[in-house]
Amino acid sequence: MECGRRGTLYWRAHSGVPALAMLLIALMLGVWVTQALEMSVGKVPFLVAVNGSTVLLPCTYASCIGIKNLYFRWQYNDNGTMYTLCDSVIPEDGVDPQVTIWRERVEFVGKKNNVSILLWNITFEDAGQYTCYGRNPKEKGRNHSAIFTLEVVDELKVVDNTLTVIIASAVGGVIGLFVTFMLLKNLTLFIISKIEEKNKECLVSSSGIDNTENGLSGSKADSKPTPKKA
Repeated sequence: MECGRRGTLYWRAHSGVPALAMLLIALMLGVWVTQALEMSVGKVPFLVAVNGSTVLLPCTYASCIGIKNLYFRWQYNDNGTMYTLCDSVIPEDGVDPQVTIWRERVEFVGKKNNVSILLWNITFEDAGQYTCYGRNPKEKGRNHSAIFTLEVVDELKVVDNTLTVIIASAVGGVIGLFVTFMLLKNLTLFIISKIEEKNKECLVSSSGIDNTENGLSGSKADSKPTPKKA
């Protein structure tokens, strides 16, 4: 007990912070890490779209402790220069924000924790990286961002499945040949077994006939002895 007290006194004397306070700080740091704001553009952060079409740029936010006056914005990276497409402040969860649109052909379509936008009538100049950024004052200004990449093409390429079809046909042919081989093998074995059975029957029959002709005992009824004359 004395050692424990000395250790505690030594800790307080040299650190100036009670052990309980250090434990609380550690727990708070752990909570802080698990409650951090996260912006997400989905599992597939890119899209290939046809020139002149309308595309959705997805983005959602998440925070374990909720939000308070969450600031978000969409930006477009034009060769290193960042242009803001739209931005707003979400007062709290479930409240629709009043979004300010800074560029043409941009429409905000987000609801609840969704801050996605539509980009209308895209051109080749719209290709590039789009950043969804968020900052949550409720987490002491914790911020996070996610990047979505857009590629614009004249037309979507038709996937050539010729090789896949050839491989599938080859595999199917091999399987078919194997099945045919197994059927022929089983049929051949069946015919051979029947032939062997018939040969055995023939051998047995012919052995009985030979024994009869050679006069062997048991092959035919024994002749009765000639009766003696009186």
